[in-house]
Amino acid sequence: MSVKILANDGIDAIGKLMLEEAGFSVDTNKISQNDLLHGLKNYEVVIVRSASKITKEIIEANTHLKVIARAGVGLDNVDVETAKRNGIRVINTPAASSISVAELVFAHLFGMVRNLPESNRMMPEQGIEKFNELKKKFSEGFELRDKTLGVIGFGRIGQEAARIAIGLGMNVIAFDPFVEKAEIYFYFNSKISDQRIKFEIKTVSKEEVLRNADFITLHVPSTEKPTIAKLEFDLMKQGAVLVNCARGGVVNENDLLDALNVGKLRYAALDVFENEPPLTDTILKHPKLSLTPHIGASTAEAQNRIGIELAEKIIDLCK
Repeated sequence: MSVKILANDGIDAIGKLMLEEAGFSVDTNKISQNDLLHGLKNYEVVIVRSASKITKEIIEANTHLKVIARAGVGLDNVDVETAKRNGIRVINTPAASSISVAELVFAHLFGMVRNLPESNRMMPEQGIEKFNELKKKFSEGFELRDKTLGVIGFGRIGQEAARIAIGLGMNVIAFDPFVEKAEIYFYFNSKISDQRIKFEIKTVSKEEVLRNADFITLHVPSTEKPTIAKLEFDLMKQGAVLVNCARGGVVNENDLLDALNVGKLRYAALDVFENEPPLTDTILKHPKLSLTPHIGASTAEAQNRIGIELAEKIIDLCK
């Protein structure tokens, strides 16, 4: 009998093909969150991304499930303990999207240091007549080179962000309660020689990162209380820049707006939000925010890697 899989938030075509060639049945028709409790009765495997939550109630009503798969980093939207108690395997793809998320961090950083978010808002609004005024207003950009990037959360994505920063000539300091040091490698392949260069980064305290970083990027899991709130903003350098491409809720958005309004932060970037979509458009309209709608892992390459990794793991667990 074929194993039936519900890819409730979708799966890359190559992953779907791999599963089907292994004899599995893959359904990509989405079941709403409210209907998941009773909608999984015909499936042995469910695949989710960020949109769907597999709660304790859903798991306890569907103990026939063999595998719950999270297409991405982290398992915040899956009740892992309840799944384990019911003998259900929980898997994710922790490495597949690291490059994509780290590159989005720098897409935001490159934009902010040259005032691109605000410039892109104002130029269409103010038109040709204000061109020279806007040129003067946005001529005070600055470079990333020789600045300090603070990385809070130094796992795979944080280390990938550090690799990009080092390549740009930035200094990197990092905090992670579970990582003492990390080795960052650069590989150079040519017809003449194959070599690699290693950088070793030892982590420091969170307070040291907050006080000394010109730019701070977050790569931490969801927590009961925000990782960055008023106390942390107060510790930051005047004119610091913050990027959150990690999880919604790890930054207190009200405190973030206060820090922007008083000039404590020069800019901030958000790919994730406390509520998605946000409950009001206040956070979306702030002139000093660079915004994306939770697209950190949304590249063709990342989705391809995620699909392949999920397929391989599901085939191995269900064969």
